[in-house]
Amino acid sequence: MENEDYKRKLNSVIPGGAHTYSRGDDQYPSNAPAILDRGKGAYVWDPSGKKYLDYGMALRAVTLGYADENVNMAAFAQMEKGVNLTRATTLELEAAETMVGLVKGADMVKFAKNGSNVTTAAVKIARAYTGRKYVCVPKQQPFFSFDDWFIGTTPILKGIPAEHHSTTLVFEYNNIASLAALFDAHPGEIAAVIMEPATTLLPTVCEIDGKQTNFLKQVQSICNKNGTVFIIDEMITGFRWHLNGAQAYYGIEPDISTFGKGMANGFAVAALVGKRELMDVGSINKLGSERTFLLSTTHGAEMCGLGAFLETVKTYREQNVIDHLWNFGEKLFNGINQISAGLNIKDFFYMDGNPVSMNYVAKDNEGAVSLGFRTLFSQEMIKNGVLIPWIAPSFMHREEELDFTMDAAEKSLKVVKQALNEGLEKYLVGPSIKPVFRQFN
Repeated sequence: MENEDYKRKLNSVIPGGAHTYSRGDDQYPSNAPAILDRGKGAYVWDPSGKKYLDYGMALRAVTLGYADENVNMAAFAQMEKGVNLTRATTLELEAAETMVGLVKGADMVKFAKNGSNVTTAAVKIARAYTGRKYVCVPKQQPFFSFDDWFIGTTPILKGIPAEHHSTTLVFEYNNIASLAALFDAHPGEIAAVIMEPATTLLPTVCEIDGKQTNFLKQVQSICNKNGTVFIIDEMITGFRWHLNGAQAYYGIEPDISTFGKGMANGFAVAALVGKRELMDVGSINKLGSERTFLLSTTHGAEMCGLGAFLETVKTYREQNVIDHLWNFGEKLFNGINQISAGLNIKDFFYMDGNPVSMNYVAKDNEGAVSLGFRTLFSQEMIKNGVLIPWIAPSFMHREEELDFTMDAAEKSLKVVKQALNEGLEKYLVGPSIKPVFRQFN
């Protein structure tokens, strides 16, 4: 079956053609494989058997590499035990104790199957605990939940009543004054600030009263001062920056944290962790207290996923996975920048962020950020055997993969340079990729 046939079939039975919008056709150049069949290590194959070195890594969820044998066997062992039992399991208790042990200041955990559920639950806890309604999110961070309280802050408003998102307030990341202004405008009414610790946009460092601090510590301080719950979303940063989370890397201690993606090497596991006094709003053993219906999911503690989580943590500890992600990422980051500089296009194509959360920035010949040139680079990398919608290094990206990537990048950036000189339309085949969060298709 041809690529276009797969696209038609997928879109005929699945709205958007995939179960995550960032996997949709509009996020990839026209020569990208429309469908994939399998993955192993750092590679994926389409149904025809064509092989690609992959940097998407299942939307950053696979950190050890596809089909890790030890993780798969750990999941299979739990399958043999029944997958999902009638009451809490011994594995559920072990996984809960392990997760709480990873996060400083955390006392309790609730597992779920996706990140949107746990971020929404975190917001619910904050509102239940404080009795307040407003929640603050950074403008520069693209996604916290598919639920209305967040999606209503994006351009995609169809189907969302205004009252469902009117209590979600937006501030500027790395601008503490913009957050302080929200507290001034809504005194005693802000239940929570929820944010990723970092994306490719990293927290600024500054000095206050002779002490060095960073933006995240400033946010934590303003939350503490106002009795507001400080929530850190570690869907992407968790199990990349540090085994104990980016919060450990940056020296902060949130009241609640959410994790997912890489914590079980692609298996569906997400976690809500936090301080006992907050998490207890969802408890049932506080007789006489008013109840908060928190997370209650049939598959939240499904045993295959939790078995994979425990094996993933074990592998991280034994194999020093975090150091590998940083070291490989640094070589990749610097290597692509060096190629760009060698071609004299470093002002038009460069790496941004840091080694474990990098992004390639493409600009047109007038210096404006360009989705067209970004698409062109991705198109050319696919021609050269590399699927790179974004960059999420894994433990299975090694020297061989680095060399292959550098060779592909040099070939691809030569085409980018030609397009800068001769015009994008001469080299780009098909439409440019589009933003996920846009009002119209």
